[in-house]
Amino acid sequence: MTSFENLTAKVIELPLFPLPEVVLFPGQSLPLHIFEYRYRMMMNTVLEGDRCFGIQMWDSDTKRPKDVGCTAKILHYHRLPDDRFKVLTVGEQRFRVLRYLRETPYRVGLVELIEDQTGDDNSPYLLAVEVRELLDDVVRLSRKLTEQEIELPQIPRSPLELSFWIASNFNGAIEEQQALLETQDTTARLRREAEILTSTRSQLAARTVLKDTFSQEND
Repeated sequence: MTSFENLTAKVIELPLFPLPEVVLFPGQSLPLHIFEYRYRMMMNTVLEGDRCFGIQMWDSDTKRPKDVGCTAKILHYHRLPDDRFKVLTVGEQRFRVLRYLRETPYRVGLVELIEDQTGDDNSPYLLAVEVRELLDDVVRLSRKLTEQEIELPQIPRSPLELSFWIASNFNGAIEEQQALLETQDTTARLRREAEILTSTRSQLAARTVLKDTFSQEND
C-alpha cells in the first residue's frame, strides 16, 4: 500500500478530471472509462509523462469542481480501438487548487499537495482502536440482519491510512466524504468517523432488536 506519512508539500501543475458523485481518497482504487474527446487527449498526455492527474468531485449545485481533490496514478490501462480508454487508478496525494492555468481542451491547475498536520500525542492511535472496534460491531450487526457473510479486506493499521480507508467506504454520503477529504487533521477525521459509526451501530442494533422480536412472535 502507498505510504502517506511525511509527504513533502509542494506546488505542481496538474491535469484535472472532475467527476460527479466521486471522492477519491489516498490508497483507494478507482477504475475509469475515458470516452470524452478532451479527456482522451488528457490520457494520451498523462501516459507520456508520470501517469498522474487530479480527480475532483464535481459539485452539481455550484456547477464547478471542488477545490480539494486527490491525485490519481494510472496503474493499468487499455486503449480501445476508437481511442477510448479503460484505466485503473489509485489515489495518492490530496491537493488544493490554487488557480486554474487553462480551461481548454481540459483543465490544468496549479495545485498545492496537502497533508495532515501531525501531533505529538497518542490521540490518533487511541481513536484508531475505537474506530476499528466500532467497525467490527457494525459488521457483526450487519451480518446478523442480512444473514449473509461479510468479508472485510485487510484493514490499514496506521491511523492516517485507516482514516482514509474508512472515509472511502462511506458510500452514498458524498458531501461527508468531501469534508473528510478536506480535513487536514487525522484525529479530527477519525473522531468524525467514530461519530458516524456510532450512529450506524445504534441504528443497526435497533433494527436487530426489531428483527429478533418479530422472529420470536412468529415462532
